[in-house]
Amino acid sequence: MKIMFINNPLASPADEPRNDRVRFSDLDAGYPGRPVLRQLSAHITALAMTALVGPNGSGKSTLLGVLAGVIEATSGQLRYAEGRPPAFVPQRGAVGDALPLTARQTVEMGRWGERGPWRWLTRGDRAVVDSAMERLGVAGLSARQLGELSGGQRQRVLIAQGLAQQSDLLLLDEPTTGLDPEARRRITALLTELVADGTTVVQATHDLDAARSADACLLLSDGRLAGQGPPDQVLTTAALSRIWQPA
Repeated sequence: MKIMFINNPLASPADEPRNDRVRFSDLDAGYPGRPVLRQLSAHITALAMTALVGPNGSGKSTLLGVLAGVIEATSGQLRYAEGRPPAFVPQRGAVGDALPLTARQTVEMGRWGERGPWRWLTRGDRAVVDSAMERLGVAGLSARQLGELSGGQRQRVLIAQGLAQQSDLLLLDEPTTGLDPEARRRITALLTELVADGTTVVQATHDLDAARSADACLLLSDGRLAGQGPPDQVLTTAALSRIWQPA
């Protein structure tokens, strides 16, 4: 069964009312010869921060890729509430240091979905880029090469690129991994501000401190859902021990 993408209000008269931004059921996805997600069903609450948590190989990045539309599920259903297509911020390591891009050019790539990569940006596009860079505190880095930036600066530039897409659904893959404690706190605070301003944020993370500051968690194990709900109910010592330690 092929996946269904439905961009309309999720609730129907038969549904229990729920403020979901994304809902998926029975998702299977993976790579040739290597299934990752197995019959995964859950929902992403609108106007909230959701953390995808689990050990390496649990399916966090694959699920994020399916939600972003860069990985095709092999079966199941994926439904979005009305809104713009999601904005996807990959891991910092996925953007090569050798690319001759300035910080501003990196953020401008966020407008390619609207303008295309080979068309000049409009005045409105440039204003969107300016606003995103100001919001993330990286306007002063505009002319710097991406590869010259610190880990925290580079991550903020990539998040600014996501903001430049003007989506109300922001997906981030390990936004705080490899950063020093101060940079992690700053990124977490910025994401919290975005949620307060009307953005639904989903982040895949190994950082349990960041996950505990989220509104909700999806705990994944071997491509399956091991728990969903508030962090204090999902990220218990017993649950984490079962997931991270062999039986």
